[in-house]
Amino acid sequence: MANPVLVPAAGAQAEGVQQPAAAVSAVHNSSLYVGDLDREVTEQQLFELFSQRALENMNYQALNGRPMRIMWSHRDPSARRSGLGNIFIKNLDKDIDHKALHDTFSAFGSILSCKVATDSADQSKGYGFVHFEKEGAAKLAIDKVNGMLLAGQKVYVGPFLKKSDRPMDRESHFTNVYVKNLPDSVNDEKLNEMFSEHGSVTSAIVMKNDDDTSRGFGFVNFGEADGAQAAVSALNGKEMEDKELYVGRAQKKSEREAALKQRFDEARQERVQKYEGMNLYIKNLTDEVDDAELRSEFQPFGTITSAKVMHSSQGKSKGFGFVCYSSAEEATRAVTEMSGRMLHDKPLYVALAQRSEQRKAQLQQQYQQPRGMMGPPMGGPMGAMGPPMPGMNGPMPMYPGAVPPYMQGPGPRGMGPRGIPEAPLGP
Repeated sequence: MANPVLVPAAGAQAEGVQQPAAAVSAVHNSSLYVGDLDREVTEQQLFELFSQRALENMNYQALNGRPMRIMWSHRDPSARRSGLGNIFIKNLDKDIDHKALHDTFSAFGSILSCKVATDSADQSKGYGFVHFEKEGAAKLAIDKVNGMLLAGQKVYVGPFLKKSDRPMDRESHFTNVYVKNLPDSVNDEKLNEMFSEHGSVTSAIVMKNDDDTSRGFGFVNFGEADGAQAAVSALNGKEMEDKELYVGRAQKKSEREAALKQRFDEARQERVQKYEGMNLYIKNLTDEVDDAELRSEFQPFGTITSAKVMHSSQGKSKGFGFVCYSSAEEATRAVTEMSGRMLHDKPLYVALAQRSEQRKAQLQQQYQQPRGMMGPPMGGPMGAMGPPMPGMNGPMPMYPGAVPPYMQGPGPRGMGPRGIPEAPLGP
């Protein structure tokens, strides 16, 4: 006799949870009845059968306008982390979605998961991933599809590499090239033709404005890193219609910002080293002192390369400025002669200019220095300077019923505070 079984539906809800009126009928039918089963049929067989039908019939089906991806759930992450059977595809046409990618690569073996990377608007980013059940299927897919045309575009297919396993030398391992200073006459076809002489080009595009005019730069992607390097070496600095081309590795925004910061820091450090000991900081300036007067006051001590009074965004003097000399000797002479000199009834403070990092380090060092280490002791217990004064190197001694001797008033006429005779005042 057949054994009927109740198979829970995928959308079954927990008992006691209130559902909207439209879903009431679905709650009452949350399980499927499967009858006329052979006595030897197990729950595992039913589970695999219905799950497989879900994979075949519902995978990539749109739900609320967005296609679902259905795959077997693997609790053990070791298979995913190993990277075996996982391949990476780039330069995909924008119209290729999850299902099209799956249909293309399913011919090489059983697929565990397949995905095209998309942005926040669900638009393809032009690359994707396919994870095969067996490593042999992945190798076969790489051999057959790499360099082939998919939807009219030559694609790259290779083994997926974790970030930690990817080449760290980006300066020599790159395929995407950035080109700027392009003449207006250069379009996508001409750009492709220019760079195809140096290697296999998978895509070439000139960026355009809203009115379809060239923005003067573009990108070229090569199938191999050698072609990209050859193009950079051959075309960077080349003259084209009275313009000098710049050709280099395409960089992410974060890389460009880091490179600009590094160049800025190096230039600043070079300036600091070049003018070490020549730049003076002057403060306590009155509001009427301008650049010309500052230069005039410090001109007698040497050749001045720059003199600047600092101002706020409203144009008001901040009360300080800088004067830079052509040599350290001239700057030292100016510090000696001008420090403390009166200018418009205010004494000038003049010192060698320091970077903010140096000033902060010095202030922090002074602040952290123990008070007992601020200077040499006033004398040992019976050193060359005699016994220390009370309160200098220890607690102040107290005297019952009286103030300390050195705070007492004078004693009787002719006697000191402690009855010690005073020296005679005169004959």
